[in-house]
Formats: sequence, C-alpha cells, structure tokens
Amino acid sequence: MTAARRAGVLGTPIAHSLSPVIHNAGYAAAGLTGWSYTRIECAAAELPGVLAGLGPEWAGLSVTMPGKEAALAVAAEVSPVAAAVGAANTLVRRPDGSWYADNTDVVGMVEVLTDAGVRPGATVAVLGAGGTARAAVAAAGRLDARAVTVVARRPAAVEQLRPVARAVGVEMTGAPWRDAADRCRADLVVSTVPKGVADPLADAVAWRPGTVLFDALYDPWPTPLAASAEAAGCRIVSGLDLLLAQAVGQFEHFTGVPAPRAAMAAALAAARAV
Repeated sequence: MTAARRAGVLGTPIAHSLSPVIHNAGYAAAGLTGWSYTRIECAAAELPGVLAGLGPEWAGLSVTMPGKEAALAVAAEVSPVAAAVGAANTLVRRPDGSWYADNTDVVGMVEVLTDAGVRPGATVAVLGAGGTARAAVAAAGRLDARAVTVVARRPAAVEQLRPVARAVGVEMTGAPWRDAADRCRADLVVSTVPKGVADPLADAVAWRPGTVLFDALYDPWPTPLAASAEAAGCRIVSGLDLLLAQAVGQFEHFTGVPAPRAAMAAALAAARAV
C-alpha cells in the first residue's frame, strides 16, 4: 500500500510524545510505505482550526491533553465509550471528511488489566480524579468491578466522575486523600496522579500480594509506588503498557489493517532504552 496517508498526535506540550515511534514502526512492519505519523502542537481551543486545515490525506489523529474533551465537540459521531467517559483520544477521518471520535484508552486499559489478572468482581481504588481517572472508572465498569473508590484531594473532582460511573453501571464512592494508603488494599489500584504526588504512599501502603497496581506514569520508571508494590509481590502495569495498547487500537482505526503489535512494542522498548 503506497498511497500517501498521514496521521499524527496533537496536544501541548507534545515534543515528548512517543506515539510517532510506535505508529511509524507499525506502518513499516505492516508494509504501509506511504504512511507517516507526526506530532502537532495544539491547544484545546486551536483544535477546530487545526482540523479545518488538514487535507484529505489525513486518516486520523491521536488526541492527548488538553484536547480530549474538545475532540468530542468537533466530531460528527461519538462512540458510546467516548460519550460515557466525556473524552476522546482518537479522531478518525470518515469518507465525507467529517470526524468520528473514540476512546481507545478504555479498551486498552481493560486489555492490559485483564492480562495482569484482574477478574470480574474486583474492588478498585482510583488515585486521582482527572482525565485518566475517567477512563479508569469506565474500564472498571467493563471489567465488572464490584465497587470503585476514587481517592482525591478535592471532593468536587470526585463528583465530576459520577456520570461516568452511572454510564458504565459501576458503584462508585469517594474517599479523602488522607485515606489513600488504606484504600490501596483493593484488588486493583490505579494511580492517575501527576509525578511525585503518590510517592509518599510508597512507605505507607501495606500491600496485599494479590493486588494489581496500574501506575499511569512511565517516566521515571519505576515510580516509588510501583517499586514498593512490586517488592511486596504485586503485579505491576505501567503507563507504557497502556500507551502501546491504546496505540494499537488507533492504528487499526486509522489504517483498517491489523496492528503489528510485536514490532510496535519493540520500537517503544528501544526508544525507552535510549
């Protein structure tokens, strides 16, 4: 397949994004010689203008912060999961030039957590209440979790996640940040907080060996929280695992062909080793 097609990731700041490494490796391995993937610096308010300036060769876009909510507003059609989460990380160009919005973060999260051993009926603790926490709550619903506790510093932020929990049919409660260490006794702990915020918990949590910890960070890695959980015998999932899984879904959306996951994973690992 040699027709020139383009895709990219947009957000701000974007220079650090590893998405081009993953997608371009996938194109090469799949024989999509006319395809290329690049970074686009774009604030949320700039998203409509950027999309309007893209030619017909553009097949799709990965959307990172801060544009995930804005991506919903520019789409002619929104997937049920993106609507439930209230955010889209994927825009797919349709034949008529309009955009379809999806959220492959949720599907990717379900995949990596299932692979890590999370089963239906699990109790889930989500640390933080931002955009990634929205995807975590939605993923918990798809995993048939028994209950989700969102641990956050601001009660108002927890309340903003209740529509997501209702949309996916999962019971959700809130807890103050001072209770975070105790809440990490759940079957699954998902840390979505910024770098450094969860570090004090590393020495405070009495980990259960059967717990799965998904820490959405990957730089630096391991985080103190992940290191302490791994030392206690917990199963660990990193932000890199999710980065790959959600990219696989986007690749297949954009190209319409199966993603060469092994080649994409190898390229990501090589980029991180540099």
